[in-house]
Amino acid sequence: MATATPALTGTSASADTATTSATPGGWRRARPWAMPLIGLGVSLAFLWPYLVMLLGAFRPSSDVVQTPASVLPRVWKWTTFPEVLGDERFLAWLRTSVVVALASTAIVVVVAIPAAYFTARFRFRGRMAFLFLVLVTQMFSPTSLVVGIYREFFTVNLVNTYLALILTNAAFNLAFAIWILHGFFASIPRELEEASELDGCGRVGTLWRVMLPLTLPGLVTATIFTFIAAWNEYVVALTLMLDDSRKPLTVGINSYVTGYEQNWDQLFGASLIAIVPVVILFALIEKHLVGGLTSGAVK
Repeated sequence: MATATPALTGTSASADTATTSATPGGWRRARPWAMPLIGLGVSLAFLWPYLVMLLGAFRPSSDVVQTPASVLPRVWKWTTFPEVLGDERFLAWLRTSVVVALASTAIVVVVAIPAAYFTARFRFRGRMAFLFLVLVTQMFSPTSLVVGIYREFFTVNLVNTYLALILTNAAFNLAFAIWILHGFFASIPRELEEASELDGCGRVGTLWRVMLPLTLPGLVTATIFTFIAAWNEYVVALTLMLDDSRKPLTVGINSYVTGYEQNWDQLFGASLIAIVPVVILFALIEKHLVGGLTSGAVK
């Protein structure tokens, strides 16, 4: 009997363990329906401001400021978006944003690719100092430099020009693009370049035909972030662009609500239209963007 007791005890413990593991806890039972509800709540919290803007675009301005506030419009107005799209001022602001964002992104990509490739593949004196300098430029906010930027462009007579905004946006986004592309180029084995050179490709041909396709996720990431930063820039544009017809969307749409007129419905409608290009861009290149952000996480 004495020798059988441990065996019985072990058997009982094993049975208790099996029973415990077979019976899921309270969280395990609730997780299949609790997690979707939590995700839905978080999604609604992020989407609520956009829903407020959408509903605000479908109500008269007098209804927006009326108290007590109501979630749904008291009176529905369906002409807001046609009014905004037919506004010559809005079309001018949209044109400025498109031109500045595309030109800034193009400059950043053209400059960042050779700079990142050269610093990743060649060792030269001052290389680390150059990379450190590129990183330091990310620490300065355009807001803290806006007075100096205005003074510099005023000296060369570039205030109130597209070129001023393009150069400023390109300068402030170039460092990020160089750093992210530098990491991608550095991760590519040198044997691929050597094989390409043996096949007759020169340095430029290797960069164009071998390296760039392999760094496509990083290139897409740098491109989309540069475009969004230029598209959303506000402080420098507010300072440099004096002519109302040359202002970008971020600055121009504030003209809908001033001390003399309050067109809240048009402000909400213009804001929603300004979001559309970025949303479409994300939808088109989402898989490349996720690959660029997560590259290197798994070896």
